[in-house]
Amino acid sequence: MHRPDDRSWVNEAIRKVEADSNRSADTHLHVFPLPEGWDVDLYLKDESVHPTGSLKHRLARSLFLYALCNGWIREGTTVIEASSGSTAVSEAYFARLLGLPFVAVMPATTSRGKIELIEFHGGRCHLVEDPSTMYDEARRLADESGGHYMDQFTYAERATDWRGNNNIAESIFEQLSQERHPVPAWVVVGAGTGGTSATIGRFVRYRRFDTQVCVVDPEGSAFFEGWRSSDPGYRTGRGSRIEGIGRPRVEPSFIPTVVDAMVSVPDAASVAAMRWCSRVTGRLVGGSTGTALWGALRLVSSMRTAGTAGSVVTLLCDGGERYTATYYDDDWLAAQGIDIAPYAQTLETFYETGAWVEPALGVR
Repeated sequence: MHRPDDRSWVNEAIRKVEADSNRSADTHLHVFPLPEGWDVDLYLKDESVHPTGSLKHRLARSLFLYALCNGWIREGTTVIEASSGSTAVSEAYFARLLGLPFVAVMPATTSRGKIELIEFHGGRCHLVEDPSTMYDEARRLADESGGHYMDQFTYAERATDWRGNNNIAESIFEQLSQERHPVPAWVVVGAGTGGTSATIGRFVRYRRFDTQVCVVDPEGSAFFEGWRSSDPGYRTGRGSRIEGIGRPRVEPSFIPTVVDAMVSVPDAASVAAMRWCSRVTGRLVGGSTGTALWGALRLVSSMRTAGTAGSVVTLLCDGGERYTATYYDDDWLAAQGIDIAPYAQTLETFYETGAWVEPALGVR
């Protein structure tokens, strides 16, 4: 039996989470500076301005509300999550907001910056050497502590109201309403849980927009091949070097039937595009933004070649400050065997001439 004060605590917890949303308002939609004369516009939805600095703030808020309304989280519940980093940062923030203990189960390769952010928000990090063991380890810790395993990879697609309620899709279309191409031809996103592509893909169908959804997938991730082969059980057995997106298995929250196209992006392309984006826009961005931008620019090029006017939207997922010791460190890239030069040349050529010339080596 639940204690009589359970409902009053949950009511107050939901108020606090909703108040955070009200304070945060919306995120900006930046115009990416493409050359004048191109009849294709590119936009970056800047999710780095959330209180916890990434797109995952939206997901964490939705997951907490979902768990609270389902009666899974009550006063004193230890919240546990399997995460590659950014979701755990955001969930640690909301756990502290509600006075709850939080444990993040993460790969040992997670950047030190993200670990410090989780600890800053009062969370504890439980690192595992094999990323594929995160799920079972999180369940084990939840069972042992009597806590709640949030399980973003299962619940991301259902925790968010895809019909509206100021979700990311509704926000994008509202912000585009006064632009010259208000209904985008494409929205480009990465997949970590699959929740964002599911939300946007469902929303555009529900609102009867002609917009198509493209999902970009980094090296080592299972989503691209699972989508291409229609195999929901596909696994790669290894993790992604691009934090925040890519998984060693096709996650339950990934809904392939709302995805119109996928692009597999080499890690060197992601890092080259990330660094190039930071230079062109003056905004320091993370690796997953680079992955998304690489896919978005390829679509811009295809539209120009076909003589199709329109707009493309992608996400600025998080800031680059978290990656100064990795993606922005030349020594780290060399140690990883990542050569960004050919991909950087592709971007420079595209910006100067509008022609998309794939690097001769390393293309998937």
